[in-house]
Amino acid sequence: MGILISVQQLSKAWGSRTLFDGLTFGLFEGERTGLIGPNGAGKSTLLRILAGEEKSDRGTLSMRRGLRMALVKQKEDDSILRPDLTVRAFLTDIVDALHLADYEKERRLETALEAAQFADADRPLGELSGGWRKRAAILAGVLADPELLLLDEPSNHMDLEGVLWLEVFLKAWKGAFAVVTHDRYFLERVCNRVIEIDRRHAEGHFSSQGSYRQFLEKRLELMAARQAQEASLSNSVRREMEWLARGAKARSTKQQARIKRAGESIEALEDLKSSNRSGVSARIELGGSGRRTKELAELRQVEKSMGGKKLFGPLDLVLRPGERLGLLGTNGSGKSTLLRLLSGALKADAGEVRHADQLKIVLFDQHRETLDLNATLRESLCPGGDQVHFRNQVVHVTAWCKRFLFSLDQLELPLHRLSGGEQARVLIARLMLQPADLLLLDEPTNDLDLATLEVLEQNLMDFTGALVLVTHDRYLLDRVSQRILALDGRGNADFFADYAQWEAQYESPSERESDAPRAVEAPPAANPARGALSSSERNELKNIEGKIANAEELARAARVALHDPSVASDAAELMARQVKLDAAQAAVDSLLERWDYLEKKKTGG
Repeated sequence: MGILISVQQLSKAWGSRTLFDGLTFGLFEGERTGLIGPNGAGKSTLLRILAGEEKSDRGTLSMRRGLRMALVKQKEDDSILRPDLTVRAFLTDIVDALHLADYEKERRLETALEAAQFADADRPLGELSGGWRKRAAILAGVLADPELLLLDEPSNHMDLEGVLWLEVFLKAWKGAFAVVTHDRYFLERVCNRVIEIDRRHAEGHFSSQGSYRQFLEKRLELMAARQAQEASLSNSVRREMEWLARGAKARSTKQQARIKRAGESIEALEDLKSSNRSGVSARIELGGSGRRTKELAELRQVEKSMGGKKLFGPLDLVLRPGERLGLLGTNGSGKSTLLRLLSGALKADAGEVRHADQLKIVLFDQHRETLDLNATLRESLCPGGDQVHFRNQVVHVTAWCKRFLFSLDQLELPLHRLSGGEQARVLIARLMLQPADLLLLDEPTNDLDLATLEVLEQNLMDFTGALVLVTHDRYLLDRVSQRILALDGRGNADFFADYAQWEAQYESPSERESDAPRAVEAPPAANPARGALSSSERNELKNIEGKIANAEELARAARVALHDPSVASDAAELMARQVKLDAAQAAVDSLLERWDYLEKKKTGG
């Protein structure tokens, strides 16, 4: 593999805050690199430096001569994605800048639009949802035919259909890419290398070839080795301290050297302890009210339409203490609307929404409209002064900010100076101060780092009230939810046992058009032999192998989960995981039977 770009001793600080220091690594042809790390580690800044849009403080950046790169930012401003431009006009501007014949420009543009499944390319960008605007931005990057594509949180604000499309698109794309993401399913399915940017690692990062699962295994081995090293060094330091306590005097060269070694060992131990502890994540404890009412909220034959479009209904739903419901659906299918109905902020068009008396409802808003971005961190964490009341205790703002991994020198910063993940932690800090019977979470995971996601996941599972969760983080959704309610955007709503069952039954346009990304780079392939198959059956046969591979991967993951030693004594969890495995295997068997039928029909067998 040829090297595309190399960084040597790269360092960057923002004011007094060091983002990363001494980074040294390379990106190579054929690599699909996932960049992960805690909020504030400088991942987005690193991408901008690689793309040449920002300078490092120190270090060198070398790239292959003539290297073509494209950066898709987390948030493109209106000067790039102009609201008045149509999708077609926006992408035409990109294609016109290429040195291609007119017919080739037109072919590339049309196949790109087909690849992204834009049904109406003449709609202005300003009328599109965030997820569809992101598709347009990704297409703009790919149309320039880069050898290295840099993607900063590309799945943020995409619905699950969009994320599934993105996975298929990037799997089929031929170039190398580096992507900043916190989506664990995405990392596992798409990436073949993971780099964690974190100052606790000796070189400022930890790189692992292979899948995300392999990265976790290798990092666990590394952390175990470092803990063992700390224990060994701690024993050595204890012996040296005992020797020093006996009144050792530097009367000889040998004694002077030992005293020096003791001092160096103590410093090394403190550095190792600090490094091993620096991976700590925010301490999240969601406060349930402890209410034991049998039914907290109930929807009876509820219907809702918006803008003349029916979203769902008639819908029946009962939420009880301890219930965790996941909501799935495309953008505009009514997920946020359903949360607002449950919260009482919206009225149903038909049917009845019933709440238990004096029900305490807390809504986490994905748009973060509750945050005053001009307010300081201190004012946002402690609106009433320098203290908060948490679980019958008074907590000072300095301790409260450290709990959420903020440094004291950030307290006077306005919120607009914080990263998206840091703003999300502010909202979670507020959430913890509100005891709830019913917790309604609308995309709480946007911008959160993996360590914080894991802590949030565990706290959601331990929450004693009822919760309804909307998130594009499929791993979190699958772990937390006891059942799934899927809205199809056409007025229908169906319940599923888990995410795997939903994905096995969901025929997304992404899957049906799995060959489309190739068309961005090459002319469309010739039609396959017709035989006795209909047009739809030929298309189904063309894509079914990819579906089988995805279904087999789901079954393999379910099998691994079933044999996890940590749940060997948990009968309920074992049963739940066996149900997931059975459903996943049934999906594989069904697809294999269908493939066999289509092959036989095609050949006349």
